[in-house]
Amino acid sequence: MTTLHIKNMVCDRCIATARRLLLEEGYTVSEVSLGKAVVQQEAHEINMPRIQWQLRDLGFDLIYSREEQLVAQIKAAVLAYIDTLDGGKQPHKLSVFLSDALETGYQTLSRTFSEVTDDTIEQYYIRLKIEKVKEWLTYEELTLSEIAWKLGYSSVQHLSNQFKKTTGMTVRKWKSQQDPDRQSLDEV
Repeated sequence: MTTLHIKNMVCDRCIATARRLLLEEGYTVSEVSLGKAVVQQEAHEINMPRIQWQLRDLGFDLIYSREEQLVAQIKAAVLAYIDTLDGGKQPHKLSVFLSDALETGYQTLSRTFSEVTDDTIEQYYIRLKIEKVKEWLTYEELTLSEIAWKLGYSSVQHLSNQFKKTTGMTVRKWKSQQDPDRQSLDEV
């Protein structure tokens, strides 16, 4: 049995895509989740260069170092945390959530994340939330107040200030653009 650690997996479609790729290559897939896939074959039975090439073609990549694997797990856990915010409920602080989810002290998680990415977990978390705001604004189904509540902001003003600080423009200006810029969550 071999665990493949995969970078840039951020959603259920990513999981389905990775699963399909491995099945099409003839591997017996035990599990696929954000950031990893487990196949029944032993490592020496897997054509790693071919899998890596195909994953890269789909926007993913294999991760080999422990530090990069941990960063991928942190990113997947931060995305999962954002999903728990739905409805404005924050069950735990982000640091507690990550420590519990990854069974590692937050200091270790934070240090490793910063060393590998030259960024902090908090900055990454804020950028993800802002991309989520942009996504929901694009759909035009929620008001800014509803978005602030769903993402656990204390107020619309707090969201607006963070949006401007992160993007360099107000929400209104961003929405008024002909083709507003957005990043996919795996590019954040």
